[in-house]
Amino acid sequence: IDIPEELVSFYKMCRPAPLVRAYCLEKQLETPAKIYYKFEGNNTSGSHKLNSAIAQAYYAKKQGLKGVTTETGAGQWGTALSMGCSYFGLDCQVFMVKCSYEQKPFRREVMRTYGAHVTPSPSTTTEVGKKILEVHPGTNGSLGCAISEAVETAAKSGGDYRYVLGSVLTQVMIHQSVIGLEAKAALDKYGEKPDIIIGCAGGGSNLGGLIAPFMGEKLRGEADYRFIAVEPMSCPTLTRGKYVYDYCDTGRICPMAKMYTLGCDFIPSASHAGGLRYHGMSSVLSELYDEGLMEAVAVEQTAVFAAAEQFARVEGILPAPESSHAIKVAIDEALKCKETGEEKTILFGLTGTGYFDMMSYEKFHDGKMSDYRPTDEELEAAFAKFPKQPEI
Repeated sequence: IDIPEELVSFYKMCRPAPLVRAYCLEKQLETPAKIYYKFEGNNTSGSHKLNSAIAQAYYAKKQGLKGVTTETGAGQWGTALSMGCSYFGLDCQVFMVKCSYEQKPFRREVMRTYGAHVTPSPSTTTEVGKKILEVHPGTNGSLGCAISEAVETAAKSGGDYRYVLGSVLTQVMIHQSVIGLEAKAALDKYGEKPDIIIGCAGGGSNLGGLIAPFMGEKLRGEADYRFIAVEPMSCPTLTRGKYVYDYCDTGRICPMAKMYTLGCDFIPSASHAGGLRYHGMSSVLSELYDEGLMEAVAVEQTAVFAAAEQFARVEGILPAPESSHAIKVAIDEALKCKETGEEKTILFGLTGTGYFDMMSYEKFHDGKMSDYRPTDEELEAAFAKFPKQPEI
C-alpha cells in the first residue's frame, strides 16, 4: 500500500528512528546476549503513536472532516493525534482515562498546546459516561470507557467528526509496521538476526508493528523467532483472558471483535502504565497467540519500574512505564543467557519516553507503589457478562 507523498514528507522529520545496541546494559548484566532496542521516542510526541496519528489525521482531512474524537490512556496517543490534527488544521477532542488525567497533568497540557480539547473519562458530558458513573461510581476509568465516550461524541456530531483509534485495529498495525521494517533493515545491515523479539502489549500497536516483518518470515517458513508479548499483571488480557467475541468498549457502542479479552465491563486497577489498561487485544495478535506463534507473560509494576530505573541509569533514556514492561523481560531473557552461556540476540521495542511519568517514578522511589493481581473471582464476574457468542 503506497504511502501518500504528504505523509512521506512528514515522516522525514523523525524517520528512520534509531536501532540501538544496549552495550552498557549488556555489560552491567554480564550477559553474552546482544540486546538491541528500537527507539521510537525521538519525535515531538515522544512515542511510536505518531506513525499512525499523522496518517489518520491526513485521511480525515482528505474526507473533509472538521475534526476527530479519540481516547487516550497514558496520553501518548492523544499527544500524537493532537500533533497530527494541528499539522492538518483539524479539531481534536480527546477523552483521557481519568487516572492518567490526574497522574500526568503535563501530558494533557502538551495536548492542549497542540490545540486539543481534553476531557477526563468517564465524564458527565456524554450519556454513556453518565451510565458508566452510575454503575461504577468514583471509577478511575479505563480505555474502554474513554472509547465509548469518544464514539458517542463523534456519532452525535452530524457527520463533522469521526472517531479514530490509536491501537487494536488492523489499519493501525499497518501504519506501525514501519517500526519492524526499519528494525529489520538495520539488523540486516549489521548482519544480525534476532532470536527473541519482545514488546509491551496493551491494544497491540507497537508489538504488532515491531514483529510484523519477522512474523511474516515465520509464517512463510523462511525463519524462526520467539515473540514475547508483555502485559501488566493488573490487566492480563492474553495470559488470563478468553478468546471470544466481545465489545471493544465498555459502553458496548462499537462492533464486537474476536479477541483475547477480560470482558468489556472489566475496569483494571489504576496502574501507572495507562497505555496498557485495555480489556482486549488486537484481533491479529490474538489469533497469532491462539495459534501458538507468540508467547505472553504478565509482570508486576514494581518489577517493571525497577527495570526502568536500571535501564535509565546505564542507557541514558528515561523509559515510559509501558515500554518498561518489554525492558523487564529483555533483562530476564539476557540473564537466562548468562546462566546458560548462550549468545542470543534480543530485540525489544522502546516505544515511548517517561518524562511525563515522574509522579509514577516518585511513587516507586518513595515505596508507595503497590502491585495488584485481579482474583479469579473478579475475572469470572467479568467473563459472565460476555455478549452472546455469534454462530459462525
